[in-house]
Amino acid sequence: MAALLFSFAISLLLLAQIRTIAPADTKPVIFVFGDSLSDAGNNNHFPYSLARSDFPWYGIDYFNGLPTGRFTNGRTIGDIVAAKLGVPSPPPFMSVSMNDDAILHGVNYASGGAGILNETGTYFVQKLSFDDQISYFQKTKDVITLKIGKRASEKLCNEALFLVGLGSNDYINNFLQSGLDDAKKYTITEFEDLLINTLEGQLTRLHKLGARKVVFHGLSPMGCIPSQRVKSMDGGCLGYVNDYVRQFNSRVKNLIAGLNSNLPAAQMAFADCYNIVLDLINNPQVYGRTRFKISHTSCCNVDSTIGGLCLPNSQLCSNRKDYVFWDAYHPTDAANAVIANQIFDDPDVGQVHPALRNIAPSPSPR
Repeated sequence: MAALLFSFAISLLLLAQIRTIAPADTKPVIFVFGDSLSDAGNNNHFPYSLARSDFPWYGIDYFNGLPTGRFTNGRTIGDIVAAKLGVPSPPPFMSVSMNDDAILHGVNYASGGAGILNETGTYFVQKLSFDDQISYFQKTKDVITLKIGKRASEKLCNEALFLVGLGSNDYINNFLQSGLDDAKKYTITEFEDLLINTLEGQLTRLHKLGARKVVFHGLSPMGCIPSQRVKSMDGGCLGYVNDYVRQFNSRVKNLIAGLNSNLPAAQMAFADCYNIVLDLINNPQVYGRTRFKISHTSCCNVDSTIGGLCLPNSQLCSNRKDYVFWDAYHPTDAANAVIANQIFDDPDVGQVHPALRNIAPSPSPR
């Protein structure tokens, strides 16, 4: 009888260990890092931040029709990818309690105004730089480890999908601003070196914290967004800005190839959206369920080098699905859907995580 009781006790201990090591939920865990293209509401929690979108008309086409802190009329690319994978959008880090088991399913750390460099976006007063976001992920992982144990925590992070997209603010809200220090201090080549070297350290740090399956979202042709077009004499794209973008994307792609070779078990991919977005801008009529019609100006009619956000007094376009751009910087929900669909059709991106290989179509929220 004693032997039977001993055997039963050992069995219980083994079952407990198995439960700890292998979480029951096999759906993908997603961690999001980025700027206003991915922010799901983190900046709402910064009372002095000048990079916020928690007011009308943002969110008008989201599920409840109310502003959420997303810098678009509906969903971000991260929202669309999560829906494709059959999981809820990861909650903003600033809105979720570390006691909540929701952190076991993913967290969004993206912050409007954020950059690869800590000095980027300082005039927004409050935001989370990429370094800040990684530090908060480290805090999250520490709590996850307390919840499910070290081995299970490592397994969760190793198998999670990390979506990373930064760099646009380092140009638009830093280097391209002639009055700021970095614009005065560096040549474009020196600035690119600084960005790439900093990003290498950040992605390596994420890897040390357990990230293995990483998709880095490259930069789109920023010289063609409404806030940059207004700087040109004829309303066309700024070619030199697009040259900067192409060089940055090329160097990040090479960086990721090197990290995959040098970091154990790294499965990182570069999601190249440059040509996707450029074609969407140049040939809007061939995209979208109802075909886009306007790609040079914003739905909110706020094409400006100062501000450029869709304020409550903005005059909205009559049909938001006709427009590629929502405000002077950010795509509409409909455009984000096109971009997400095409990015994740790339077989190199699909190889990063098993869940990406057979992702389902993502319906619009309305």
